[in-house]
Amino acid sequence: MRILLLIHSYAPEHSPPQRRWTQLVRSLRAEGWDVDVVTPVAHAPHGKRTLPRSRAGRPFRIDEGAFGERVRRVPYLRHRTTRLGRLANHLFSAVLSVPAAALGKRPDVVIVTVPSLPILGAGFVVARMLRRPLVVDMRDAWPDLARDARLVQGRAKGIIEALIIAIQDRADLVVTVTHGFARTLRERGLKNVATVTNGVDVELLVPLEPVPLQKPRLDVLYLGNHGESQHLDVPIRAAALVGDRMRLTMVGHGVKRRELMALAASIDAPVRFDDPVYGPRVMEYYRNADSCLIALRDDWKSFETTIPSKTYEVLSLGRHVTGMVRGEAQQILQDAEAGHVVPANPRALADLWTLLADERHQLHVNGNGRLWVQRNADVTALGQAYVDLLREVSRGAARP
Repeated sequence: MRILLLIHSYAPEHSPPQRRWTQLVRSLRAEGWDVDVVTPVAHAPHGKRTLPRSRAGRPFRIDEGAFGERVRRVPYLRHRTTRLGRLANHLFSAVLSVPAAALGKRPDVVIVTVPSLPILGAGFVVARMLRRPLVVDMRDAWPDLARDARLVQGRAKGIIEALIIAIQDRADLVVTVTHGFARTLRERGLKNVATVTNGVDVELLVPLEPVPLQKPRLDVLYLGNHGESQHLDVPIRAAALVGDRMRLTMVGHGVKRRELMALAASIDAPVRFDDPVYGPRVMEYYRNADSCLIALRDDWKSFETTIPSKTYEVLSLGRHVTGMVRGEAQQILQDAEAGHVVPANPRALADLWTLLADERHQLHVNGNGRLWVQRNADVTALGQAYVDLLREVSRGAARP
């Protein structure tokens, strides 16, 4: 088997699609399959090359990945971390991904991973051009998310939604990362749908020691994207209501970061902003946290079937979770008995954090979160599930 993967972010970058597909490529290579990856030169998160060329890759050159996969890089547009800047960059790289994909050997299956919508179109074109089955890996609930976020207005909105649905319908397989979105697609008439959730390697995540029962300050950690999807003004306003009895540490980057920093300063919120961290340094933040915030805005219906990728990591470590989520993510936190779920409301969140500061024994969770991940989100089992699906797709007749 030879697999061709088109993806908008890949190692050595650090991103949710990179984490998912680094794990899955490991499983594909363990089967002895050849994997070709077409992806832009590494440039996240700031829209410019931040690594030496030897690590970030060079346009149209082939590098070997961590598991022996062949990685062919395409150019990117240097851009600001804005919605428009990222869209232009994704369009540019997606167009160049088509000839880059044609330079390699003909695959048995073409996979394209979304949420980058331009790369979705490129994957469809490549699969048709090479006359090979197409697997669409839907990491987000498109086109529902585009509708909620109002990414496109006017007549173009209907055209974009129709194109996304048409590609989903014509794909040989659509893979979702949540069961809820798979149900949504089936209700629309799609039959070629399967679910392979995100996951973690539980064995690599050692459970943390319980937080101390005596401590003068509640430390809450948010680690992830600072974008429109998270509604992070809510926890900042909640922290201001609690005051000096707590500190909220926000680690990461995103299009809303500067705006959030200005908000925290204007209301004198006890919030610290740190740059993204990776590897062992991430564990330092988790170790120093009393509770970890998992957040998605609750006024976008598509987020009822969305699970933040950090959820499984926090559950595996055994830290208390402050969940500002709804739908499937809320159900997971409740099933795992991993903490508390509250509405996206500053007063409700402030009341919870005040309670936790007063009654720190409620920060001690029972370890069911790690057990839940072992049963439902272990990367080895998920990787094997994807292997089985791709084997089935390759055995079927590719659509002309």
